[in-house]
Amino acid sequence: MTTKNIEIKEYPLLKSGKVREVFDLGDSLLFIATDRISAFDCILPTAIPDKGKVLTNLSLFWFKLLKDVVDNHLITADISEYPTPLQKYSEQLDGRSMIVKKAEVLPVECIVRGYLSGSGWKEYQQTGKITGIKLPEGLVESSELPEPIFTPSTKADSGHDENIPFSEMVEIIGEDLATQVRDASLTLYSTARDHAKSRGIILADTKFEFGLVEGELILIDEVLTPDSSRFWPLDLYNPGSSQPSFDKQFVRDYLSSLDWDKTPPAPELPTAIVEKTKEKYFQALELLTK
Repeated sequence: MTTKNIEIKEYPLLKSGKVREVFDLGDSLLFIATDRISAFDCILPTAIPDKGKVLTNLSLFWFKLLKDVVDNHLITADISEYPTPLQKYSEQLDGRSMIVKKAEVLPVECIVRGYLSGSGWKEYQQTGKITGIKLPEGLVESSELPEPIFTPSTKADSGHDENIPFSEMVEIIGEDLATQVRDASLTLYSTARDHAKSRGIILADTKFEFGLVEGELILIDEVLTPDSSRFWPLDLYNPGSSQPSFDKQFVRDYLSSLDWDKTPPAPELPTAIVEKTKEKYFQALELLTK
């Protein structure tokens, strides 16, 4: 079963993102992960069946595992605890939704990289640096970095996020908070990386989002999912090129092989690509949470 859109009449739709629908419940928010998939900042017309359930269940797993590092916005994902008006939507919401605290969202994306890939690899090839951080010479694509690095970016409502130096993040949210966010991000990454490695998965990089609730820093949105992270099979790791993955890089690679200028409308995905992508997402869920 594929769920691309969910309508709830009893509560206002606060935001409809590339994947998530967010409804305002008054003193809290309802997060729903649909099966939509995006690539190159375009929402694709083809959904990945039950992808939203993978994202939700992985986030719930990580929220629990990482709670001692940084608290998070989760209130409940138990449908029986949802407000009465939501009960009639239980079949649509079960497994792909959660009720969360309202938070003052920090206007930066908090990216941690342990390996050289994606936009970081492109920047390194040009400058030998990522967001101003000097890296050793001679690294190749997918090289493990000497230590994880924190490389924040802007948070764009539309279009591309842009990598920024830590000094610019300080200007945006202040030095004390920026330092707290950087340190929390690096600790979260290291903890998750070690867990993933014990399950045969390399966590190459990931993106965290944070908010403030009564002045306390908390982890929000999704966390450490195939949509927000690069997961590679440890047994196939071979630096020097792009790696096999458990994330949507498979979709990006397919789309890059087409004669498409990466502007909307995006092309449909063939059934074989949809099935392979679904398989990769569920592999990540099973390996990481078993």
